[in-house]
Amino acid sequence: MKETKMYKRWKFYFLGLLILLATQSNAIAKQGIPISGRVFEGTGTDMALAGASVSEKGTANGTITDAQGRFQLTVASERAVLVFSYIGMQPQEITVGKQRTFNMNLQSDDEALEEVVVTGYGTQRKSDLTGSVAVVSSKELLNVPANNMLQGLKGKVSGVNVFLNSGSPTGSPRVLIRGLGTINSSSNPLYVVDGVVMENIQFLNPNDIERMEVLKDASSTAIYGARGANGVILVTTKRGAPTEGLVIGYDGFVSMGVLPKKLEVLNSAEFLEVIERGFQNYSKYNPSGTPPVFTKSDPRLFDAQGNPLYDTDWQEEATRTAVSHNHQLSVLGKSEKSSFGAFMNYNKTEGIMLNNWLERINGKLAYDANPKKWLSLGTNILVNYNRGNEFEEEGGHQMPRRSMLEMPPIFPVKFPDGTWAHSGMISDAYSLEAIPNPVHVLTTQDRFRKRTQIFGNTYATFHILPGLDLRTQFGFDKQDNLIQNYDPTDLINISAPLGYAYIENQHSFYWQEETYLNYNKELGDHRINGVLGLSWQERTAETDAISARGFSDNFFRFNSIQAASQPGAPTSSYDRWSMNSYFLRGSYSYKSKYLLTFTGRVDGSSRFGANNKYGIFPSVGLGWVLSQERFLADLEAIDELKLRSSYGITGNTEIPTYQSLGTISSETTLINGTRVSQSYINRLPNPNLEWEKTKQFDIGMDLSLFNRRLSFGFDYYHKLTTDLLLDRPVPTSTGFAAVRDNIGSVSNRGVEVLISGSPVKSTDFSWETTLNFNYNKNKIEALGANDEDIFPGPNWVSGSQTILRVGESLSSFWGYRRLGTWSTDEAAEAAKVGAIPGEAKRSSERTIIGKGLPDWTGSFINNFRYKNFDLNVDLQFVMGVDILQQFFHSMEDRTGYSNGFRWTLTESWTEENQNTMIQQIRNGPYSGQNSEVDDHWVANGSYLRVNAISLGYNFGNTQLSKIGLKNWRIYASVQNAFLIKSDSFKGYDPEATSWGTNQWGQNIYFHQYPRPRTFTLGTSFQF
Repeated sequence: MKETKMYKRWKFYFLGLLILLATQSNAIAKQGIPISGRVFEGTGTDMALAGASVSEKGTANGTITDAQGRFQLTVASERAVLVFSYIGMQPQEITVGKQRTFNMNLQSDDEALEEVVVTGYGTQRKSDLTGSVAVVSSKELLNVPANNMLQGLKGKVSGVNVFLNSGSPTGSPRVLIRGLGTINSSSNPLYVVDGVVMENIQFLNPNDIERMEVLKDASSTAIYGARGANGVILVTTKRGAPTEGLVIGYDGFVSMGVLPKKLEVLNSAEFLEVIERGFQNYSKYNPSGTPPVFTKSDPRLFDAQGNPLYDTDWQEEATRTAVSHNHQLSVLGKSEKSSFGAFMNYNKTEGIMLNNWLERINGKLAYDANPKKWLSLGTNILVNYNRGNEFEEEGGHQMPRRSMLEMPPIFPVKFPDGTWAHSGMISDAYSLEAIPNPVHVLTTQDRFRKRTQIFGNTYATFHILPGLDLRTQFGFDKQDNLIQNYDPTDLINISAPLGYAYIENQHSFYWQEETYLNYNKELGDHRINGVLGLSWQERTAETDAISARGFSDNFFRFNSIQAASQPGAPTSSYDRWSMNSYFLRGSYSYKSKYLLTFTGRVDGSSRFGANNKYGIFPSVGLGWVLSQERFLADLEAIDELKLRSSYGITGNTEIPTYQSLGTISSETTLINGTRVSQSYINRLPNPNLEWEKTKQFDIGMDLSLFNRRLSFGFDYYHKLTTDLLLDRPVPTSTGFAAVRDNIGSVSNRGVEVLISGSPVKSTDFSWETTLNFNYNKNKIEALGANDEDIFPGPNWVSGSQTILRVGESLSSFWGYRRLGTWSTDEAAEAAKVGAIPGEAKRSSERTIIGKGLPDWTGSFINNFRYKNFDLNVDLQFVMGVDILQQFFHSMEDRTGYSNGFRWTLTESWTEENQNTMIQQIRNGPYSGQNSEVDDHWVANGSYLRVNAISLGYNFGNTQLSKIGLKNWRIYASVQNAFLIKSDSFKGYDPEATSWGTNQWGQNIYFHQYPRPRTFTLGTSFQF
């Protein structure tokens, strides 16, 4: 893709700035008084503190301790004041004077251990929480390089399932928090970035993120009312420097992605044997027909002896070693009354499929000020521009992820004369399916996407009284997306012979204004935290699109769409919704051991019926800190033991707009050869339509032992979602089949467990480990008045691939049971169902044959440190889930149309091998096919993945002082390092979908984009 001059300048200026800053870091002058020393944990111990901060007060001059707790620093004079600090420890200050060596012992700080957690419209002490809230720091998020935040979130929080589903940098991950609880509404959690709701979170720069809070139960999510039923993820981005002075930092990496495995498909000799055997079996299926003659005569493909000239490995040809790189520059500053943070990111990610890539330029600026004692101000602005060549991952037609497996190997990528090969270019009578060359498609088809996002907020906080603040903030999210597709004139079975161009412009603008009071006060044994506020939100969206066919050549592509002879009808649309809300939260703590939280929100939405515009969403949470009771006071091993429970109601407002209204559609039609406008009613109104409601009960425990060296977290939850939005049948006399209404319910019951600890903690070596896992049981409780089965799709071979049935899980697969293959002894019985020996023997009725939602998910993450080295090992696992391998349809059951799996030749039915599940080889184009969705296609989807291994080295202070750096780390990592899976799964990766955002498409796919194994080298430093 050609770059504009301005875009080139952006890249030139950015890279030039990085080089300038890197070279200037070596020019920092070393003057003043050199000092050194060590920092220890506690009194009378030799436990060194690695990573403790040592700084010269009032300046940007500082360093951190190395793995042995040692530091070196040069200060301006003997009057300099040193500040020693570490998370969870009391900071200490000391004047340098005549002393040159300092050994400091930092003591635990009970207040510092009281972590502050963002909970929506404010913060709370973690010890005061009655809800289920998980925190993910930027360090955890970026343990290994991540191109989007959801990739980094995977496996970090129990109860949160992140399905990456694709190895493409332009793919869309899916997130479920505590199971799937809706049928026609969105299942995505609500993403709130710095207090503002954000769409397309996958394109947010993960390097900008400071931390994330995941709100899971009703006590924590009810503050978001009608938008909280699927859980809430609060993202806090980085802002200014924490201490006075200026800090400049750089993070960057280069990575290489490779195809981790190849599927076993037929080579040229094996493919020709399958064709020949299919011809030989022709008379079994067509007794009265004339058998086709097997030849190998095409001189472009065979030599004079009939040997194939080519044996193309299409998986090799259609993929590549993908080289990607990322650069993050940060400039942080702080003065007495203000702070700022400026961040710039450039990322270029290549996919392992040819010509698939994503490029991002991201800039962010944050500024906070305290001009008066009674006033705080701040603003945060983010500009994100990304563009890429998207890979098509939905549907089942001839896209490259399919054709790189099904394209016969007897064809070359190009013939000697430079002509692209395709499966129709053969003179022998094989009657192959029309398959375009995958390399041809990947290198000549355009699927460009350009996205520009401007996102930000500004706030003013008025400090009315001690502990009482009034905050008002305005935020917005403006997105402009451009889609440019072009399919050339020579892609058979895709766009030949006319070619096809498509252009679409999407514009959306979301804004919200919120004003609320925050009250935090301690009165003796009583601690009160309160929020009271109101909110307005609105989103508008406009779309226009145009398409055309009939291009004489491929010169103009989508750049001159008027050159086409067959223009399509232009389309446009407009969409708008708004909300008005009122919310409150009150938290009370007595003696830090009896806790109460009440939350309520009233939401009014334009999406719902006139009779149900407003809804009320309350919750209550209780907590008891047993470790504060006298009867546990003598148990020194227990640092904290807290029981908590909550119950509340949240809603799901994420349905398409205008569903409650009787809407009218407009289009054109031909009357007497003239195109005229027409309009018609396309939906019945329902003024009673309202949001889905989720009632959730949670009971949990938090336990910390042995000076917080070992911690446990446990939660049991029960979510019941009622008033599901479904189409209710209506009398046909109305002229309609159904009306959208609130019927049906779904439940999710589950257990979440988190175990974390520090088994080893010494000066030279430490080991921190975290095990989290969750179990979720999903069940449909009701489906309207008669609880009739619903077949929601995706629709493909045999109709709907899934079923909604009371008592069963959502995403249940629907198909036949394969009982084997008909033997020669069963010929008469087979004939009764229209089959012959060698064909699949299936059950007479369809039934549930699997499900795409897992029972168990979890991770086991270990962090090791030896002196200056650190090692991270991240394992993730999934159990109790199935995969519907739709590619068995074309690569096993339809022999003769295209290439297939190798075992169709070695393990298929013959008269000598009748005890097999694989049908007899036949030639589909001449003898037809026998292909239905059955449980032979279903595989066990459980797996254990070594998700990432990362090894790093942190340079010591002696080394850093010579080059003027505060810290410097280099690292190497491998992602998707190893995978243990079931033998019944025959695809690339057990986590995928080829049905895009379809609610029921999880773990159902007709071929997939392979997930790469990625090797990375990176570095980060500050000065």
